Amino acid sequence: WGFLDGVHRARAAACPMTQTTLELTFLGTGTGFAPGRYYSSFLVDGRYLFDASPVVVPQLKKLGKDPRDIEVIFISHFHGDHYFGLPFLLLEFAELTKRTKDLTIIGPPGIQKRTEAATNLACANVFRKRDRGYHLNFVEVKNGRGGEAADCAYTPFKVRHVPDLEAFAFRVDIGGRVIAYSGDTALCDALIPLADEADVFVAECSCWMETCGAIHMTPDNILSLRSRITPKTKFVLTHVGAGEAPPKITEAGIMIADDLTTMRL
Repeated sequence: WGFLDGVHRARAAACPMTQTTLELTFLGTGTGFAPGRYYSSFLVDGRYLFDASPVVVPQLKKLGKDPRDIEVIFISHFHGDHYFGLPFLLLEFAELTKRTKDLTIIGPPGIQKRTEAATNLACANVFRKRDRGYHLNFVEVKNGRGGEAADCAYTPFKVRHVPDLEAFAFRVDIGGRVIAYSGDTALCDALIPLADEADVFVAECSCWMETCGAIHMTPDNILSLRSRITPKTKFVLTHVGAGEAPPKITEAGIMIADDLTTMRL
């Protein structure tokens, strides 16, 4: 991981900006099965969307957030609860709220093909329009290969989720503040360089009990990561299941996000 650590240092040196507050707005915080919570998706500073759940558009509107302010969308993997909101966002821009800002969608290999296929199935008129009024850019990521988009620098980390899909976590530098997002993953070595020295680590914790199998993280996995990552990094859990977190999570100072709430860190 020396190469990736070098990327982190290079990005920080290249962006010696004044530290700002990160505003994290959670549109949903549940798994694909969690009763009482919407599918996991969150917005940072109104401009950067991390995963696009099927209910992303109504949740944005419920909070009074303008979807046109989103400039970058990070898609962690191709399970429907993480990217089936893209067709509805693109439909919104095609039919209701005309946008002029460019939009960049960053995700695993095949991100453009899958987005266009899902959108054509859901609302075929979206890609028939030749003049959409903005530039739509797709970026396929590779493990450790960083990039830049809309005033942020990002590095993707390949993580371990399900065998038939590539899944990625993202480390994103926004104005000198660093957010790490696990996406969906089991406990794996990539999560240490992903989150270490970040300002905030938004991590999935899909099972409060030890019943996740080998594709998601449990409270014990989270506590193991907490012990190995610098104390300055704040942990916020999302993609959580039903029920209450065990006391050992809150006693460790780990926060649990709730739907339609905003954290400023």
